[in-house]
Amino acid sequence: MKKQYLAAVAVITLVIASLFAIWQQYHPSQTNTPELGLSQKPKGGDFTLISVKGPVSLHDFKGKLILLYFGYTYCPDICPTNLSSLALAYQQLPKALQEKTQILFISVDPQRDTPKHLQQYSDYYQANIIGLTGSRQQIDEVVKRYGAVYVIHQKANESHYSVDHSAFTYVIDPQGKWVTQMPHGSTPKDYIQIIQQQLGEKTP
Repeated sequence: MKKQYLAAVAVITLVIASLFAIWQQYHPSQTNTPELGLSQKPKGGDFTLISVKGPVSLHDFKGKLILLYFGYTYCPDICPTNLSSLALAYQQLPKALQEKTQILFISVDPQRDTPKHLQQYSDYYQANIIGLTGSRQQIDEVVKRYGAVYVIHQKANESHYSVDHSAFTYVIDPQGKWVTQMPHGSTPKDYIQIIQQQLGEKTP
């Protein structure tokens, strides 16, 4: 019984330590973690970042519904899952709605995600996704405005590293205003419904 008790204590201690470590990852004193209360809505707003074709601003898409996602191309699972769902939703839209919808993919890993590499990755999904990057300062400013978070786990001179990041898709109306955010795991049907609602189309 004593051994079982000690084993149970050890497991509980390990779990608590792991939870604390995770908490620290998502609450670091870094510029890439916005100080945003749970009751606060993201401010959103205009921004300018770099695509493979040059500078791109949010106001360039006035009149279109924007689906904005933060991630990085080396992401092993979360980004492919969400971007695939977004792509499937886009592909199922009638052409008229496709022309009024734009998906933007902002990389939080500018060290590896060059504009060319980022767009090649985005094109894979065949949903007219525009990949955007910029300086760390520019990216952090947009991250903060939209209430996203990310943490880079990289040791000195390490070329292979991971990035923890929030996995919301931010919905921006045709006037450029933040509307809502869709959680990780949203289905293509969920995205189609929000697109139809925001563009005034009837949901079948």
